[in-house]
Amino acid sequence: MKDDVIVVDQVSKSFKLHHNRVESLKGRFVGIFKHRWRQKTESFHALENVSFRVRRGDSLALMGSNGSGKSTLLQIIAGILRPSNGWVQVQGRVAPLIELGVGFHPELTGEENIYLNASLYGFRNREIRARFSKIVEFSELSHFIDTPVKNYSSGMYMRLGFSIAVHLDPEVLLADEILAVGDAAFQDKCHAKVADMQQEGMTLILVSHNFDQVSKYCTKFVRLDKGQVVETGTLGKQNQGWAAK
Repeated sequence: MKDDVIVVDQVSKSFKLHHNRVESLKGRFVGIFKHRWRQKTESFHALENVSFRVRRGDSLALMGSNGSGKSTLLQIIAGILRPSNGWVQVQGRVAPLIELGVGFHPELTGEENIYLNASLYGFRNREIRARFSKIVEFSELSHFIDTPVKNYSSGMYMRLGFSIAVHLDPEVLLADEILAVGDAAFQDKCHAKVADMQQEGMTLILVSHNFDQVSKYCTKFVRLDKGQVVETGTLGKQNQGWAAK
């Protein structure tokens, strides 16, 4: 459908798990005689035949317990991982709030990293300059913006990463339990910014264990268990409850 911004079709993802990994010749020799020391490989199926669609402007929560495949699925949608089977189609500029600041170069200053990160989204220098002051102001790091980010705390990393992502006009925001950035006042500012972007028509996919947060932002949900979709439905905002299909 033309209004579908994200299409996930029969997506599966498997990883190879290596047990008793042995690097030395001696270790391999011992493994011949002692079964418990023998190197083993197995396939772990993180996702199995996951399918759903997200329409433009929708807000979808990915729910499930630890190990259910939520974060793996979000990374596939973001293009960080490739599915083993199936396919994903995403339309529009995507801002993945998955590991904030992970792409920063530690030797570069905050300012230089703003330009570097924004260029990866396809922005030209003049476009970045037009947004630069708003990014710095929102991050509250003006005093440190000319300092190499290797001197930043983890909180400063996250604040700058969040500020860059939300000021690059994303049409799709992918958030992996990452909206709790900085102190309480800064978190409130982040929440307000995301809410404003939703009002402007941004599509949101949120992974979270926090029901209050999910019910505040999302109107639909997909629940995963052991890599499979076990439930989909609508979610009433402001803790009004679930309405499963």
